[in-house]
Amino acid sequence: MKTNKTIKLVIAALYFLAFTSGCGEEKKQEGAQMAEAPSQEAATKQGQAFIKNDVSKPTVLAIAIGSEDHTTLVAAVQAAELENALVNAGPLMVFAPTDEAFAALPEGTLENLLKPENKAQLSNILTYHVTPGNYSREFLKKFKKLGQANNQNVTVTVEGDEVFVGGARILASISAGNGIVHVIDKVLLPPTE
Repeated sequence: MKTNKTIKLVIAALYFLAFTSGCGEEKKQEGAQMAEAPSQEAATKQGQAFIKNDVSKPTVLAIAIGSEDHTTLVAAVQAAELENALVNAGPLMVFAPTDEAFAALPEGTLENLLKPENKAQLSNILTYHVTPGNYSREFLKKFKKLGQANNQNVTVTVEGDEVFVGGARILASISAGNGIVHVIDKVLLPPTE
């Protein structure tokens, strides 16, 4: 009887060893795959803007990316590498020109701004579209000017029930997890002086 019990214990121990060493091999293989060099895209796109989040309310960046009317704005944000700035906790108020607003710029302007050598100028224009805060269109009627993220001011005017920021009319407003997006009908250009 004692021999049978010993044999069963030895067999059980062998099964256990076989099982655990097999698991160890799988873990080693997973670790080796994870340790492979990251892709070129992963190496250049870092930061919280590139973390997938299906649970939280969309950020101002996610709203722009999801909009069919803001593909040009998204391309400009990517060219200026400002994605991570637009997913910060905020609150951020983004005045988002539509594709039509960008198309209304003088011919060649947008193409010129998207060139790598003009990244600083593009960044200045884009940050002129961002204000710290989270104010509704109605609340904006109380302001005469707003301090923008590029350290310049933009005027706020009211005509009837319409609100204009830097001469651009607010068409719609969308609440975001880190602020608000105000869709506008014109690209805001910062004053040169």
